[in-house]
Order: sequence, then structure tokens, then C-alpha cells
Amino acid sequence: MSAILGQIGQIFLVVALAPLITGWVRLVKSRLQGRIGASPLQPYRDIYRLLQKEAVVAHSASWVFRTAPYVTFAAVWLAAAVIPTFTTNLFLAPAADLIALVALLGVARFWTALAGMDVGTAFGGLGASREMMIASLAEPAMLMVSFSLSLISGTTSPAQIIAFILGGGVGIEVSMGLSLAALIMVAIAENGRIPIDNPATHLELTMVHEAMVLEYSGRHLALMEGAGMVRLTLFMALIGGIFAPWGIAVPGANAVGVVVGLAAFLAKCFVLATGLAVFETMIAKMRVFRYAAFLGGALLLGLLATVFLYVSEAV
Repeated sequence: MSAILGQIGQIFLVVALAPLITGWVRLVKSRLQGRIGASPLQPYRDIYRLLQKEAVVAHSASWVFRTAPYVTFAAVWLAAAVIPTFTTNLFLAPAADLIALVALLGVARFWTALAGMDVGTAFGGLGASREMMIASLAEPAMLMVSFSLSLISGTTSPAQIIAFILGGGVGIEVSMGLSLAALIMVAIAENGRIPIDNPATHLELTMVHEAMVLEYSGRHLALMEGAGMVRLTLFMALIGGIFAPWGIAVPGANAVGVVVGLAAFLAKCFVLATGLAVFETMIAKMRVFRYAAFLGGALLLGLLATVFLYVSEAV
């Protein structure tokens, strides 16, 4: 019963917290750039306003365009639900898998790109082609990170990896540091953040994700925007849970342990969100032709993590 309650709590937590994290990133960036900025609660108002509006659909759009927001949001939400946030005592923990996580994110990306091309606009096709180029490099890097973590812990289950680390099975590992760097680079690309994409612009020369959802409005746009917010929370939970699992509640923990785990998760998210805002303020967006070098570096770090792991075991 505790696993079911923990799973239900996580399902609603990731959705409820996602807009706040996005709003916090925007606020910190505004302050660092000398602007007052909107309230961190503004994304909640934006989502609510969009849900009240009617969805305007182009005459040339097929059922794919109408279905994509629901499939995308459901896939990202399910992926976020299987990543431990404040506790590892989750009902879906036995079925959770890092490879399945990559697959779910791939499903969301596929439907988003398909919807971008469905209407037949130039922007949609441009954004979809760029998204697929990014995915062709980000997914192998993510799989290499999963492979490295599985070699260290002997499993690809996030809950079991966290339990292995909390149990003292991992010391100071070079492979863990390289995997962390690779995962951060993949997270930046997957979420369309600077330097890969700028979520605050609609310039046709720079946008990737915005180009694919440009034709959406109303509740459809709310689902697409919500999926992006949940995806950002998902990667923060993954990074904070695996590479800084301290404070997370384990099976058998009492109510105090769960509250401590929730507080630790919130602290990790806002530290990572603040770091993301500082990073985006300090760096400029790179050219499209340099995406391959950026994500190739993530793939190389993942490969090096595996190589160092084999070398250290051989020695």
C-alpha cells in the first residue's frame, strides 16, 4: 500500500512542480540579466489560460496533429512517473528501466516531430528535421550513460541504482563523473535549452522545439508546453536522484523520512534550476552546425565512462 501511495504522490508531484521549476529558471535568468521578471507562478497562469481557450486547428491537419499533444504529454508523464523523486518505494519501480525511459522520450519526440510536419508549414518541417538530427546524437549518448551506470550497479533500474549508491557500493568513480557530464549535456539538448535551443525566441533561424509547436493553440498548446516542463523536471529528478541520492526515502521509511525525501528533492530541483539559469545567462546559443560537436562530446564522455570502468576493473 505504501508503494501505491508513493507512486500516486509522485505522479501528481511531477506535474504540480514542473511549472514552478520552469518559472524559477525564468525568474533567475531575468534577475541575472537586470530585469525584474515575471513571478515563478506565471507558468501556472499561462497553462490555465491556454486550457480555457479553444484549440484552433488548420484545415490541412490530420488526426496525427490532434492526437500528438495527448500522446506526447502521456509519454513524458509516464517517463517522469517511473523516476524516483522523493522515495524509491514506488509501485512502478520494478518495471522502471533507463532504456525504457529513452524509449518513452523517443515516442514523445517522434509524435512531436510528426505533428510539426503534418500541417505542411515550412517552420514545422524545419523544426522536425533539426529535432531528429539532435535525437540521432542525444539518444546514443543517453544509452551509453545507461550502459555505464548498469555496469557499475549491475542493473538499469533507477530505484536499484539509487539503492546501490546509498548502500556504499560506489566510491569516487571517474566513470560516474563522466556519466554525469554526459547526462547534463543530453538533458540540455533534450529540453531545448541554450546553447542548443532558446525557448524564449521564435526566430526561424534558431528555434527547434518552438517551430514544431508553432501551429498549436488552446489546450493542445497547453499539453505541449506542459510536456516540456515535465521533461525538464524529469531530467532534474534523474540527475539529482542518481548522482546525489542523499535524503531520498527508501522502502520502509516512516513519515518523517518521506518528508525529508520530499524536502531534499525540492532542494535539488531548485539548485539545479538555479544552475541552469546561471549557465544559460553565461553562454550564447551555438550555430546549428555545431550541434553535432556538442552532442558528439556527450557521446564521447559516455564511451570514456565505459572504457574507464573496464580499465579500473582490469587493474
